[in-house]
Amino acid sequence: MTLIEMKSFLKNQLLIFLLLFSFSPTVKAQNVIRQVSCFDSTLKFQADSIKRQLVKDGFIVVREASMTMESGYEMPVIVPLNEGSWYHFAFIGEHSSRLYELRMFDYNDKQVIYVKHYGEGIESNIISFSYIPKFTEYHVIKPVQVNKKKKENICGYIIMFKKVK
Repeated sequence: MTLIEMKSFLKNQLLIFLLLFSFSPTVKAQNVIRQVSCFDSTLKFQADSIKRQLVKDGFIVVREASMTMESGYEMPVIVPLNEGSWYHFAFIGEHSSRLYELRMFDYNDKQVIYVKHYGEGIESNIISFSYIPKFTEYHVIKPVQVNKKKKENICGYIIMFKKVK
């Protein structure tokens, strides 16, 4: 191979490399939804009251979190559950919301719990239920609340309890 052919060959290889590199999929920043906590003294008071009662009934707090929600949109919460264990969950929404709804799905996306409350009366903003899973697997809890006054920055509170044997 002559020097001219070698230069031409290298230029072609460089051109091919640059073309391949320029058409490769680029990694772009994605909007990541991050859970943001919030504080509402009324919700905290209600949560503390629920915790006191369930601890008296033999449960322990496994997880709890406050979360900023958007009106009408579910906030998925993924929890690992063990077969045969007795769990109790409580979701508390803002008093000014008019609808509170919670769905729980198992690992196969089968709905295992559905509860709906309308914002009328004392403690209508609380959804509380027990659940004993049939399999050890992750479950997804999807609470939602609808608020006519506020569309964003609605506070919610979720607590997961487990019965002590």
